[in-house]
Amino acid sequence: MGQFQLYFQLGIQHILDIKGFDHILFVVALCAIYITRDWKKILILVTAFTIGHSITLALATLKLVKVDSAWVEFLIPTTIAITAVSNIFKPKPSSGRGIQINYFFALFFGLIHGLGFSNYLRSLLGKEASLFEPLLAFNLGLEVGQLVIVAIFMVVSGILVGIVGINRKDWALVISSIVLGMAIMMMIDTKFW
Repeated sequence: MGQFQLYFQLGIQHILDIKGFDHILFVVALCAIYITRDWKKILILVTAFTIGHSITLALATLKLVKVDSAWVEFLIPTTIAITAVSNIFKPKPSSGRGIQINYFFALFFGLIHGLGFSNYLRSLLGKEASLFEPLLAFNLGLEVGQLVIVAIFMVVSGILVGIVGINRKDWALVISSIVLGMAIMMMIDTKFW
C-alpha cells in the first residue's frame, strides 16, 4: 500500500504544483464557461483530460511513444491558448445534447499534457517490476488534484457570478483572456524557438 500512496500523492502534487501551473491553467480554461450547476459536464471534462493524460503517460513511460520534449513544452501552452480562445469566441456552453468541443479539447489535449511528465515519471519508476499500480495511483491522484482545482474555481465562480452578480459571460471572457495571456507568455518562453 505504501507504493500506491506514494504515486497517488505524486499525482496530486503534480497537478497542484504552482511552479508547473500549466495543468492548473488548462483545467481553469476548461471550466471557465461553466457554472456550479454544470457539475456533470465539468466532471466529464476532468475525467476526459485524465484519460487522455493517462494514455500518453503510460505509452511514453513504457517507451512505446517518444516525442521531442521541446515540442511537448511548446504544445502544452498551445493547448491552453486554443482552449482559452475557444472560450472567448463561445463563452457559454452549448445547451444541446451533442458533444461539446471542450470534451474533445480535454481528451485530445490531455494526450499532449501526458507526454510532458513521462520522462520524470519514468525516472522515478526506475526498475519497478510492475508499472500498472504506480501509473494507476498517479492518475487517480491526478484526477483528485484536478477536482480540487475545479472545486476551488467553481466556489469562486459561484460567489462572483451567483452572489456578487458578475455577468456569467463577462466572467468567462475575463478568465479566458487572462489564461490566454499567460499561455502566450509560456509559448514565447519555451526553448522551441
